Amino acid sequence: MTPLVAAAVLIAAVTHASWNAIAHGIRDQLLAFTLVGGGGALCGLALLPFASLPAAGAWPYLLASAAIHVVYQLLLMRSFHLGDFGQMYPIARGTAPLVVTVAAAVFVGERPDHWQAAGVALASAGLVGVALWGIRGSRHAERENDESNENGGASGASGGGAPQWLALTAAIATGLSIAAYTVVDGLGVRASGSPPGYIAWLMILEGFAIPGCALAIRRGALLGQLRPVAARGLLGGLLSVCAYGLVLWAQTQAELAPIAALRESSIIVGAAIGALFFKERFGGPRIVAAGLMVAGIGLMLHAS
Repeated sequence: MTPLVAAAVLIAAVTHASWNAIAHGIRDQLLAFTLVGGGGALCGLALLPFASLPAAGAWPYLLASAAIHVVYQLLLMRSFHLGDFGQMYPIARGTAPLVVTVAAAVFVGERPDHWQAAGVALASAGLVGVALWGIRGSRHAERENDESNENGGASGASGGGAPQWLALTAAIATGLSIAAYTVVDGLGVRASGSPPGYIAWLMILEGFAIPGCALAIRRGALLGQLRPVAARGLLGGLLSVCAYGLVLWAQTQAELAPIAALRESSIIVGAAIGALFFKERFGGPRIVAAGLMVAGIGLMLHAS
């Protein structure tokens, strides 16, 4: 991996955590992902005249990836709605490489070496730490309790429990979808012969799905609801295109494993954003746990 590729992946990691933070910061998640998706689609359309059409062999990957990305966005919306950013983002990002490594050992017979086995253990410990630290003291749990108290306290006893476990489930499912589209896109972009064309069409195919759903649900009220948060949401869409475009380009320049390991530095960025900007409790311990996850992922992908 050259310094240029490494720099691109690091920039992608920071950019990815940033657009996720922007989306989380918009309270109405349907509006947030409508703007992120729409912004990404507009960027794809703008890139289209300057990019070659992907090769025929890449289109099955493109269609499959677009479908997986829509599922990923829906799961991410759900986890952000229910949980703290500093908790949900590291879980979603950290689950993917852990699942890929374990699945490869079970189903493909690719047994991890000693370094990788140690990495699985370390990443698992970090993942559990991020998931469980502060589960009953999160700002989302407090919000659930506050809303419950305003409504007469009917569900106050469960406000800090069930919603958080639902959030954890959504975050882990998000990680599984990340693992799926990472593999599909790693194959697709290499078969495309045109990384810019691949990313442009991917953004177009996936980008209009959530806005289409929002239009069907909100109808005439949608435009007025979008206006106050339009600038932030569209910025998130632009950052999402930049983040994933850089990663796809890097996947054509170097091996997938070290790129994946370096990209997961976004876990630490996400944990720090949750603690510093969203003022979420237990930020320090979550950052330590996120660091364990990153170290473990690095060991998991260590060349034997």
